[in-house]
Amino acid sequence: MTARLTPAHERRLRELWRSAGWPCQDMLELELLAAGLLERRWHEGRETLRLTDAGVARLADTLVRNRARRDAHEALVARVAQAMQQAGRLAWRGLTLRAKVGEAWCMTMPDVYSIRHTTVEDYVEPVVHEVKVRRADLLADLKRPGKGAAYRFVSSQCWYVLAEGIAQADEIPPDYGVMVAPADGGALDVLRAAPRRPCRLPLGVWMALARATPLAPQDEAQAWLGDESQAQPPSF
Repeated sequence: MTARLTPAHERRLRELWRSAGWPCQDMLELELLAAGLLERRWHEGRETLRLTDAGVARLADTLVRNRARRDAHEALVARVAQAMQQAGRLAWRGLTLRAKVGEAWCMTMPDVYSIRHTTVEDYVEPVVHEVKVRRADLLADLKRPGKGAAYRFVSSQCWYVLAEGIAQADEIPPDYGVMVAPADGGALDVLRAAPRRPCRLPLGVWMALARATPLAPQDEAQAWLGDESQAQPPSF
């Protein structure tokens, strides 16, 4: 039997690899056993499951693919953050913010969060960019309306930045702007502008920004790698 692994199968292989191998005896395990990726073992009357050589190879292949996806995602996140810096904004990656959705509070973590470099609170214009490099991840994200509501609580604009070819602009809800990242590494292409909404940042967001460090502009980062005599903190 040739197995077509779903994410659930892959998770189960990882769980069994890390565990003592106690069986659940559900359909996932049945399919993995039938595919030759698991084997049953008996010791003192107790059954356990172990990955076969084929199962180990499949799990290793999954790890390689997942790393490649993460690398592609992080590379695009870096491109977006750099674009925000070039636009004169302060940018953060992986910033965790507290947001209110309905009557509940939750934590949200946009891929890129940026604000204008200004001393006037009304001109801050916080912006969220969510990056997707795989269509399956995008579709799963769009099924979580609470995530978008949390982003809107902490920003005046929300954008999806998509790897080229994974979706069309009309598949994205109108609350978001849409950018596409060309595969050749060129400039981000705006397919649809994000609607602007008034947004005054709550104290909790300001505190999170105060605790975090915005990304250093690339030219400043390169300066610190040069002559030590020139490695002075930037003045404002």
